[in-house]
Order: sequence, then C-alpha cells, then structure tokens
Amino acid sequence: MSAASAPNPIVRYDLTFAEKWAKDPARLRDAWDYVHAVAAVQGLVNRSGTRLYIRAIHSPEGGDIMLDDWWLDRLRSQGDWLDGRPITDVEDFDALVRHFRRSVHGLVVYDESVPATSCIASTIAGVDGLIPVRYDARPDSLFNRLRTTLKLPVKAWLIHPDGTPAFTGKGVIPGTGEPSTGSAKNDAYRWAISTLLDRGRCDAGSLAFYIDAAWLKNPSASGFWNHTLTNHDYFISKKAFFFDLSPWADEPATDDPGQKPGTDLETLKRILASAAGHNAGKRMTHIGGFIPWAFKYTDLVGGKHGGVPSEWEFSRVISAYNAYLDADALGLCAMANASFYSHQPLPAYGPEKPVAKVKPEPGKRYFAFYVGDWDSAAWLYQMLPTIWEDPARGTVPLGWAFNPNLAERFPAAFWYTRHTRTAMDTFIAGDSGAGYINPSELEEPRSSGLSSGVSLWEGHCANWYARFGLSITGFVIDGYAPPMPKSVLDAYARFSPKGTVAQKVPPLGMHNGMPLLQMSDDLSGSPEDAAGQIARRLKEDPRRFLIFRAVLKKPSWYAGVVAALKKTDAHVEVLEPYTFFETMKKASTQPPK
Repeated sequence: MSAASAPNPIVRYDLTFAEKWAKDPARLRDAWDYVHAVAAVQGLVNRSGTRLYIRAIHSPEGGDIMLDDWWLDRLRSQGDWLDGRPITDVEDFDALVRHFRRSVHGLVVYDESVPATSCIASTIAGVDGLIPVRYDARPDSLFNRLRTTLKLPVKAWLIHPDGTPAFTGKGVIPGTGEPSTGSAKNDAYRWAISTLLDRGRCDAGSLAFYIDAAWLKNPSASGFWNHTLTNHDYFISKKAFFFDLSPWADEPATDDPGQKPGTDLETLKRILASAAGHNAGKRMTHIGGFIPWAFKYTDLVGGKHGGVPSEWEFSRVISAYNAYLDADALGLCAMANASFYSHQPLPAYGPEKPVAKVKPEPGKRYFAFYVGDWDSAAWLYQMLPTIWEDPARGTVPLGWAFNPNLAERFPAAFWYTRHTRTAMDTFIAGDSGAGYINPSELEEPRSSGLSSGVSLWEGHCANWYARFGLSITGFVIDGYAPPMPKSVLDAYARFSPKGTVAQKVPPLGMHNGMPLLQMSDDLSGSPEDAAGQIARRLKEDPRRFLIFRAVLKKPSWYAGVVAALKKTDAHVEVLEPYTFFETMKKASTQPPK
C-alpha cells in the first residue's frame, strides 16, 4: 500500500492521569479542566470522522478491564470496522492541541462561581469550535496555559475578563433586555437560550443534561468519572445545547436555594419549547443524560423528592415536548468516545423471530425475562464487557432490552452483540421504545400546548425498529403520566405488533392484535430469592403468562433462577419474549375446554 492510500492513523490520548490528579485536592480543578478541554477537542475533531480516541474509564466491575481498550480491540479485530487502522499515541496535552489546531478556533471562558456557565461553555464550544475552560488566575492553570503557551485567543467570555461574574441574578439579563430571574444560574441559561438556541445556532434535535461545575463542590458524592465530562464529546460534535436544571415546580433547585420555586423548571420548559419549535413536528429531540441525583435535586441533598420520583417527573415534562431520554443514570453515567463510535456503519438486521414453537398446555404457566436496564448508551458501554461475556449466556432464553436509539451514540454495542449472539439471545426494545418517554404525554391536551406527537413518535420508533428487526416493546414506563390512551396503543400495535409490556395497562389482553401485558415483579437478590419471588407470583396471579424485569444481572444469575425454580415447580416454563408472546396469543385464541 502506498503512503498516499494508507488509512489515516487514529490519534490516541491517555486521559487516565486525571483520575489520579483528582485524588489530590490541590489538583482536583486541574483534573476537571483537562478532561473538559480534551472532551471538547475530541467532539470537534470527530465531527467529520474517527480521528481522536481517548483512554479513560475502567470497568465498574473491577479487575483490569480498561473499557476504552476493550471496545477498541474488538472494533480492530480482523475483518472488522477498524481492522488495519494504525494508531498514533500522543502523550502530551500540548501536542494534542497542536496536532488538531486547525479544528480549534479559540477559547470560551466560564465562571466557576456560576456553575451553569460550564454547560453553556460546552454549548458554545460545539457551535463556534472552541475549547471550554474555567477562569483561573493561577499562573500554572490550564486557562493561562492555553492562552500563553498554546496561544489560543479567547473568543467568548462567560465571565468578565477581570474575573467578576457576568451573570449576577440582578437587574437585566445581559444582552437580552429581559428582567433578571433573580437567579444567576437561570439568567445564564436564558441568555444562552436567546443567543444560541432560539436563533438556530444549535442542533434542536440534540440536548445534553449533564452536571455543571457544581460537581467541584462535592466530587466525592460519586466516582470520579461521574462528572460525565467525557460524555460531552458526542454532544459537542452535534452542536447540542447543554443544561443542568431541576424538573420540580414546588421547590427551589437544591443547587440554587435562593431562586423562586420552579424557576429551573420554567427555564427547562423554555429550552424544550425552543427545540420543539425548531423541529416543527418533523423529528424528536434526543436528550442525553439524567438527573444527577447524588449531587442535586433529590432528598439526598436537601430536596423534597427521591431519585426515582425526580426521574419520573423529568420524563413526564420532556415527553410533552416531543423529547426522549438516553438515560445516562448514576453511577454508570460516564461514557468516553461516543463521537468516535457514532461513525461505525451497521448492516441491516433481519427480523427477530421466536426461537421455538410452543403449544400452550392446560395447567402450564409461562414466563419471560426482561433483561434490563439498557436505555442508556453509557450503561451499554460500561456493563456489556462483563454481563454479555458471562459464560452462562446461551443456557437460558433471554430478551435483551436494548433501546434501539442507543445506536446513535454506540453502534458498537449492537454490532458486537449481534455478531456474538447465541440461539437463546433475542432482542427487544427497552424502556418505552426508541427512547425513554412517557407515551401518554404525546397526546392532546398537553402541558406544552403542542399538538399531538403520537404520529411523530410512531414514525420515530418504526424507523428504529425496522433497522434492528424489532417488533416487541419490553417495558413502557408510565411513571407519573396517565395510562396510554387508545391513539397511543394503536400506534404501538403498528410498530410493536408482537407485544408490548407496560405499567398502566390491563393485566393481560390484546389490542388490535397486539398482545398487551402488565409488567410483573422486579427481581433482585440471589437467584434463589428471585425464584421464590416468581413462584409466589405464579401462585397468586391468575394469569398464565407473566414477565419479570431484572436490572444488570448476568446470564449466570438468570440460569440460577431457572434452576432453582424448576426444583419446586415442574409446571412452569421460561420462554424468550418472541416465543412467549406468540404462545400467549395462541392461548388467547384457543377455545375453552
């Protein structure tokens, strides 16, 4: 191969030093600054292709699995996507910036005393091709290094150049003529909405909900990488609007206790309304991220509401604006290299089918496992190397509930699992479909005032389901929303015709030919505990068909559950979801005996 035709090398940068730095309180802010800067550079340069790859995060399961190495090794296997691509390691941060200098136009400087400006800085970074950096007057700070050693000009200030706040929560919001909200945090966001989102400078199809620089006040609340700065790369590459806001109307945000209750929520609604307006009913809004419950907005940090209620309230609010969640929830919220992975092409996948033909037997009961929770690209990235690789996979039938929209950020998970599946591994859609949403909030009347979004959601899901051959929705999370109305169930019957499971539906039934089932228990504890729970439910519940959900359990755990259950009940059979629903449908059409 000639030099001219040789593939461009992947530039690799080792960012693991940041976690070591963070253990020293004197270097904590340096760790934050460097990770933020590298994530932005990565998002900018990977916008056009697979140019920069970083090493950062180890498996939460312990051991020696460096997640970024593990995934890259598989993608570079013989005959696979990156086979033959050379790698060039860049050891020095200055060298990294110089290497990609043409993609970086300067700096956007933010104010740690108004933590929200760190999210706004990531937004501006994507829009204007800048590196976000925290104002820090120390001579050896990254702020000064980027300006003096690397000669990068400051193109945008979110703080006055003398270090005093640009947003004070008083008077008039700078540059808008709008009266202050009384909250510096919300003034900053409303300036950004007016200046960036409303004017169409961001991609209205992409929002990013990740913790702001308030993380620096309590970094030990969760693991180091749960600052989620490494997640910024993908959303910077997409010119997404970043935010960190409470969904609650009945209290001030816990990180901004002086605000009028519900101020954060009103700002959030402005963001959602602006995005929905630009999308004009033609596409959904993808939101990456999650309530940072260990740091903000919950009863763990002085709020009124628990973590799950906060999740449900946020989901209810966004659903009314045609937005769905890619739920990077603590403590598996961190993900690196999504801007790189997102370029991987995927083949067309044929339809998922039942793996067996089962004739319903009188007196026999059937159940299936919903293998969750896989409604987050970050969770796939972190947990598949240990869960999918469990040696017991293939010994019992499982329904892997991967939300198909996660292929936006992490197609590698879909390629790898289909590449290595067994006959016992089938795939269904996870929480609510092609994104975590409360579907009833799509129908009028809506708190957003928008017209019905049911057909928009149907088209969105139909496209994703077709790409992966899906026809079952394993779990609709209704949360605080009302039950799905007929129009929504009609839509599910069209794009999920083989079966749908939800919270607020009849225990068992059919809707326009689609099997409809209420989710049974969540399983936890030891396999023996879970088997006992299933046995009790089978004894108490008059239904012959039940589906059970478990979260982040390995195939060996499911195999243990089945083995323990068979010791006590010979009249129960576990099926994968496609066979399960086909058998349930047969049973519903059989004449009584």
